[in-house]
Amino acid sequence: MTTTKADDLEAVRTLAATLEPFKGDERERIIRWARERLGMPSTGGAPPSGFVPEPTAIEAAEKPAAPASGTDIRSFVAQKDPKSDVHFAATVAYYHQFVAPVDQRKNSITREDLVEACRQVDRKRPKVPAQVLVNAFQDGVLDRGKKGHYELNSVGENLVAMALPGRPEANKGTRKKRKKPANGRRKGKRKARR
Repeated sequence: MTTTKADDLEAVRTLAATLEPFKGDERERIIRWARERLGMPSTGGAPPSGFVPEPTAIEAAEKPAAPASGTDIRSFVAQKDPKSDVHFAATVAYYHQFVAPVDQRKNSITREDLVEACRQVDRKRPKVPAQVLVNAFQDGVLDRGKKGHYELNSVGENLVAMALPGRPEANKGTRKKRKKPANGRRKGKRKARR
């Protein structure tokens, strides 16, 4: 029985063809998710010795896309329309990591960034901004970085990129509680026979 070794260049062609219909920032996100799924480091590993890749569509996709003109934090937050403070924190972190002008991008946010974003988008400032970041960490949308810094993780990234604004997935945990019937019995339960 003969096994065929996987062809690297064919894999590159397949990947490039798959990513072709997507825009630069979408390609970047898809590649990052694929790297996470495969357990690869997000910054990329060292290439095999002697390997000199030719520029491809994949390399272009890995470069951060320049923000569209007029995309400032106010318009981005208005587009995503986060309802809760935790969703707002994830939106601010996403903006700073992927949408802000390239020279202003950063991988983590602090309470000061959250307060400044509230000011810029004309949103009521949370009473304890640092607690909002802690809550976002506990809800699994941000990871802790160095002291006082919080980084967007893949869950938060998916939330902002895919679920906001106002899709049902974004509102998990906000289900209405059922009212108990006046007689105290739940529907479908019968009294036990005596």
